[in-house]
Amino acid sequence: MTVPRGSAGGTGPERTPDGAVYGRAGDPEDMLSGLGSSWTWIMGSALTTLVPGIIVLVWPDESLHVLAVIIGLYLLVTAAFRFVGAFAPEAQGERVARLLVAVLFALAGVLCLRHPLQTIAALSLIVGIVWLGSGMLAAYVAIAGKGLPHRGAAFGAAALGIVAGIVVLALPAQSAVALTRLLGLWLVLLGVVELAVAFAWRAALRRSREETLSGPTATV
Repeated sequence: MTVPRGSAGGTGPERTPDGAVYGRAGDPEDMLSGLGSSWTWIMGSALTTLVPGIIVLVWPDESLHVLAVIIGLYLLVTAAFRFVGAFAPEAQGERVARLLVAVLFALAGVLCLRHPLQTIAALSLIVGIVWLGSGMLAAYVAIAGKGLPHRGAAFGAAALGIVAGIVVLALPAQSAVALTRLLGLWLVLLGVVELAVAFAWRAALRRSREETLSGPTATV
């Protein structure tokens, strides 16, 4: 008998309608893997960056304390998204680098929420280091990752993160309003690029499913 290649029962990972891979029910690692490989999860991570950027641009006159809270929450939520993304099947070879990015975001988020560190210089330093470090690690993942369907978009996001970190560190803002506008602008730019990565991943998953369904048959 003949069956479509890749559709044999009991072999290979299964996918949800949006392309996420999932494995054994109740297995935490498989659940994280399924979430991390979903394009909607990647889009959620992008919105986590885009929305705070829009907020701080719309209300640039808020106090430094409010800005620190917004940035701190952004870093902590992003850390959660990056942690889950590290368990995606395509990230197995670069899992350590991705987990380091998640830890970097989490530590920076905690620092931003600490009252003694809520100064313009400290906030600029924290965000600049996070963007520079995460951009470098993301660039490594984009270069070293084998078979990444969205390599170009991922590398573009990494490069933008590196540039953002360098700009924030090299051009420290002299006021809370200036810092707010600078960080808001970069958050919006990074969020837009990450959205492009999410849609590129969705297109890659769609092509993969179409190729699987219309691929050659194998004789069993």
